[in-house]
Amino acid sequence: MTRDVLSIENLHVSYRGVKAVNNLSFEVPAGQMTCIIGPNGSGKSTTLKATLGLVEASHGKVRFFDQHVDAMRKRIGYVPQRSTTDWDFPINVFDTVLLGTYPNLKLFQRPGQLEREIARRALMRVHMEEFADRQISDLSGGQQQRVFIARALAQRADILMLDEPLMGIDATSEANIIEVLTELCDSGCTVVMVHHDLSTIEQYFDHMIMVNQHLIAQGPVSETLTATNLTATFGANLLGLPE
Repeated sequence: MTRDVLSIENLHVSYRGVKAVNNLSFEVPAGQMTCIIGPNGSGKSTTLKATLGLVEASHGKVRFFDQHVDAMRKRIGYVPQRSTTDWDFPINVFDTVLLGTYPNLKLFQRPGQLEREIARRALMRVHMEEFADRQISDLSGGQQQRVFIARALAQRADILMLDEPLMGIDATSEANIIEVLTELCDSGCTVVMVHHDLSTIEQYFDHMIMVNQHLIAQGPVSETLTATNLTATFGANLLGLPE
């Protein structure tokens, strides 16, 4: 039986008195590609940030590998939305990826030859090694996202949490990112991704979580991606819903 690597119980998050997430509970199975979907303003990104302690929840229980997030941070990789990143920060591609090795270093330890090799191999996996000396601000959106994926790879985490990593990127970058994440799951890693494109869910994901402030449905994509669940999540104005 597949064990859950992330469980959320009765999560509540509010911004200035307005509920963003209301009594949300779900589980994420190990070794699978899981997407979180919902309309704009449904609390998808807030949920991801709340699980990591990046926004404060007013109520709820979050467990990674049955432990509090603070005890598991080395095992959790996080890729934020590109729109939240300061791309003017003066850092090159290789050093950005090298930052991914820091959680596994001792206090005051600096990256050495081993960490530099890990970063180099991570860049190779996303086909960005030739850009190693390029400033991160000089890259296209898809290239920047691939670098962020490489940084997460360099951490060698057991679970990757990604906030809309495919939003607004080119087809080549999207294909590369999905290929890398699928390979990670095949090797035992778990991927959780906030996602927006309903047309690619069946192709990309094993498991899905449908939210609109609270849980609408969760389960294997083959069982959960139905017209009934999509209507409950997004409303009745979607066209071309699956049966």
